[in-house]
Amino acid sequence: MNRRAAPEYLVSLDVGTSKVAALIGEVVPGGQVRVIGLGSAPSRGLKKGVVVNIEATVDSIRRAVEAAELMANCRVRAAHVSITGTHIKSLNSVGVVPIKSREISTRDVEAVIEAASALAIPADEQTLHVVPQEFVVDGQEGIHDPVGMNAVRLEAKVHVVLGKLSAAQNLYKCVERCGLTVEKLVLQHLASSDAVLSPDERELGVAVVDIGGGTSDIAVYKGGSIRHTAVVPIAGDLVTSDVAVGFRTPGQYAERIKLEYGCALPEMVQNDPGIEVPGIGETPPRKLSRHMLAEVMRPRYEELFRYVRKELHRADVYDLIAGGVVLTGGVAQTPGILELAEEVLEVGVRLGLPHQVEGLEEVTRSPAYAAGVGLLLFARQQRPSAGGSRGAAAGLRHWMGRMQSWWKGHF
Repeated sequence: MNRRAAPEYLVSLDVGTSKVAALIGEVVPGGQVRVIGLGSAPSRGLKKGVVVNIEATVDSIRRAVEAAELMANCRVRAAHVSITGTHIKSLNSVGVVPIKSREISTRDVEAVIEAASALAIPADEQTLHVVPQEFVVDGQEGIHDPVGMNAVRLEAKVHVVLGKLSAAQNLYKCVERCGLTVEKLVLQHLASSDAVLSPDERELGVAVVDIGGGTSDIAVYKGGSIRHTAVVPIAGDLVTSDVAVGFRTPGQYAERIKLEYGCALPEMVQNDPGIEVPGIGETPPRKLSRHMLAEVMRPRYEELFRYVRKELHRADVYDLIAGGVVLTGGVAQTPGILELAEEVLEVGVRLGLPHQVEGLEEVTRSPAYAAGVGLLLFARQQRPSAGGSRGAAAGLRHWMGRMQSWWKGHF
């Protein structure tokens, strides 16, 4: 069966520590994104979100992309790709420019953002995102769209995300060896936030915690803009390791037991019939209780949320999250984890499911694909409008598209 080329389709590639997920989407009338292809493959070549084995990562990406292409009956050429890892750093910066013509233009906005992002960074790091938070016009704060305003001085407050150059280059290399072009690397927490947050939550103040296989990613929003991002090196792989050690069983069985029978709160376990746990080598299987499994899992999840709370206090953003915390990522499906998070963080916690998309229910109803859906939404936002006249109108659409990206929180 011949597959049609699909340059007009949106493609996302969420390259994680536990799995690689490829999503193919299309924009339907009304602007909604419909997911038409999904491919997922176990990830064998990453550790804590960073590529440690090129060949294994290439194989995982290729398998995920081929499965998505088969489902969507198309061929893909380029993708938006997520990036995370403990090498990610972020900071807030300020830039100021004078307004010579007395009226702020899009070029002035570009210049002030460039001034704010002109930082001295180490040679082994690169800037991944420059995210405008707000503009200050002649001392007036809280402005999101300064174009056309009269002023003599324009100030921009931005959030800058940095990452290791080698980590990004290795990810590029893996994707390109699969025959794909990387349209843009997007920070995983920003993508997840796009998929699960409402405008009201961004305005009121909220923290998104995306718990994956190797890292847990934090993004804090307030006043409609990103205020803080961080990566916590505690995630699902450590829980699997605890289960493997505690139950004396191989890692692959520990992962399956965690997913099928795990619970973050021992008191929530009811009707405990027991679990058959395979032994190591010639050791015969044993039968252990789900309550005991929950007793093994809870301390690690509790440690994670204490780490998250410590990070929010360290960055002085804990008091900003009046809207509470949104948990997403595959681990967020663990029974009892929302209740445990509320207990430790002492704020309201809800499960973050992807929205603004339709199509495959396996994707739209699962927090495990939040980052992939967010990448599709980001790709839709960046895609030029189809049709229309060229010349001045096309230039206007280009600038308006860039401004919309800045205001929403991506550059």
